[in-house]
Amino acid sequence: MNVMIVSTVGDAHARAVMAALQTQGAAVELLDLTNFPSQLALTMAFEDGRRRFKLSRTGGGTLDLDSIHAVWWRRPQGFGVPDSLADPDHRRYALSEAATAFDGLYQSMNALWVNEPARDVVAGHKPYQLALAQQLGLSIPITLMTNDPDEARAFWQLYPGEVIYKQFKALPATWRETRKLREEETALLDSVRMAPVIFQRFVDAVADVRVTVIGDEIFSASTDPREGAYPVDFRYNPELKWQRHPLPSAIEDRLRMLMGRLGLEYGAIDLRLTPEGEYVFLEINPAGQFLWVEMETGLKITDALAAHLIKGQSTRAVPGELEEVELNGPAADLRRKFPLVPASCAS
Repeated sequence: MNVMIVSTVGDAHARAVMAALQTQGAAVELLDLTNFPSQLALTMAFEDGRRRFKLSRTGGGTLDLDSIHAVWWRRPQGFGVPDSLADPDHRRYALSEAATAFDGLYQSMNALWVNEPARDVVAGHKPYQLALAQQLGLSIPITLMTNDPDEARAFWQLYPGEVIYKQFKALPATWRETRKLREEETALLDSVRMAPVIFQRFVDAVADVRVTVIGDEIFSASTDPREGAYPVDFRYNPELKWQRHPLPSAIEDRLRMLMGRLGLEYGAIDLRLTPEGEYVFLEINPAGQFLWVEMETGLKITDALAAHLIKGQSTRAVPGELEEVELNGPAADLRRKFPLVPASCAS
């Protein structure tokens, strides 16, 4: 089995999965898109009813892309167009042509994608996540997404002191943690006009739960946010201890249905468990981290991901087919209530 990981050399998760793949007997290659086009050449040839897809390194060496059976799409970086191409229009053209060529390559490869790049992008949209989660019967926070200052003020007046706000998409230069809106910040709500913001009613919790889904396997761990200095966002509480956390089967079924609707093979899902025992869906990250959970809990997430790549078989339907999930009991009733639609038609 030949596996390719599209990531960067410095990514700890990529290195860990590469090691696990090698231990399990797979041949693995790392594709770092920042090396294109200076150090990599792409060839896609169609001749006499056959095709050749390959990547060649400037220093020697060729990767036969038709030999790749599975690909892990792990937070790749942008193409590395050299500074010698200085004209802005020429740079935009080169980047556009590279992106279009590689997008066509990805669609044409006969490989399992974890996750397929186009679905990875769509699945990252928070409004879409919440819409699907709500439709599938998962509890979600009371949410307002708007650039209307009047709407934002009205939301604050409904839930004064209980409103958090966060970004639609975290960019490296503008990343911010999830924050609680303070009284003195409400005077700044006019600035919302410049860009939409996600506002949510704060969900009080006895546990933050990170659920890693690989195919049909679910790995769940939790921590008590009340023991941290910043209960709004566990990422700011490295001192918190994590432990394994069994989920109710009905919640697992709904999460598998969500993965099916999104067409994902891998996802890192954040839930909050309220004092009343309700699991509230916050979001899903199609390329979320898991190493810290594995190190603290002993859950074999890296090995499971490597095994899934080696297996090379999707747990999702191909585009255009119904996303079927085997469910029983309450979950089967849920599916009858919310029939699944082809992922290619989802909006």
